[in-house]
Amino acid sequence: MAEKTKKPYVKVDFFEDLTGKIEPPQASGVEEVGVRVRRIREEKGISLEELSKLTGFDKDLLSDIEGNRVQPQLGTVMKLSKALDSAFGRIVSGVGDRLYSITRRGEQKTVSRSTGSKGSQQLYTYKALAPEVQGRHMEALLVQLEENPEGEMSIHDGEEFIYVLNGTVLLKIGSESFELEPGDSVYYLSTTPHLIASKEGKTTILAVLYEG
Repeated sequence: MAEKTKKPYVKVDFFEDLTGKIEPPQASGVEEVGVRVRRIREEKGISLEELSKLTGFDKDLLSDIEGNRVQPQLGTVMKLSKALDSAFGRIVSGVGDRLYSITRRGEQKTVSRSTGSKGSQQLYTYKALAPEVQGRHMEALLVQLEENPEGEMSIHDGEEFIYVLNGTVLLKIGSESFELEPGDSVYYLSTTPHLIASKEGKTTILAVLYEG
């Protein structure tokens, strides 16, 4: 008789000890993404109208992002970085100046939060884990997800790896839906329509994004 396969036991407290609580970002940290987008756009001599055509994003939305009235989701940042021919990491967490990065738990910094397109609903908060590495093509983030069951599917270039640390993740990818528990993971091409949110309350994941 075949032996039953048992799902590995995951000690949730271990992951809570590992990640800690992601504190709300200070105002200066929240503003950085919009400031960086505007700075890079102006450096390249690209107008908001031109950026709108390059990305397909409404000009008013781009203006709200640069004015910090809307905090862009990571998929939006990826599209902006491609249109601006700039490294994704430069917009998310700045330009690094090191060949390697060791980030101690107490040194993790919340760098931004993401809101819906109208700027009212917070969707997630994230910490950059290796912002000091220069010329990096991957971005490792600790992300605290909020509930967003009816959110819009995201689609952009790149690849993503998600590992659930605590809580339950609702994942919509293509025409399928999944619930991911602590210890579960998923890897997918970001060109596949996808949506990730917390099932209930707040959920923490490790996300590694490659912009391609």
